[in-house]
Amino acid sequence: MSATAITFALSKIGQIAITVSNLERAVEFYRNTLGMRLLFQVPNMAFFDCGGVRLMLAIPERPTESFSSVVYYKVDDIEGGFQTLSAHGARFEGKPHLIAKLEDHDLWMAFFRDPDSNLLALMSEVPRK
Repeated sequence: MSATAITFALSKIGQIAITVSNLERAVEFYRNTLGMRLLFQVPNMAFFDCGGVRLMLAIPERPTESFSSVVYYKVDDIEGGFQTLSAHGARFEGKPHLIAKLEDHDLWMAFFRDPDSNLLALMSEVPRK
């Protein structure tokens, strides 16, 4: 199939869902530890604004279900974000580290876990001087 044959393409994320085991504990972490703005909460679900993308935390519909995606939060100052979130109790798996040297910037990441051990990350695209 040629590139010109594609008439539909996904390009904008509207919402990301993360399953959690305890909604109140998760809401407290995302609101108070990560500083995200809670949009609204309904039974078994809570929704946060993440720079125009909605983040949904939800209790699984079936008790044995558990799904997660890695959510990468883009930050300008990864070291400052790492220090601030660590001070608020976020459990990082290591310090910020270089992932790739790209043409005009370096890509840095630091990975951490929420209370349900879902993997989250800070990412920073640092321009080269």
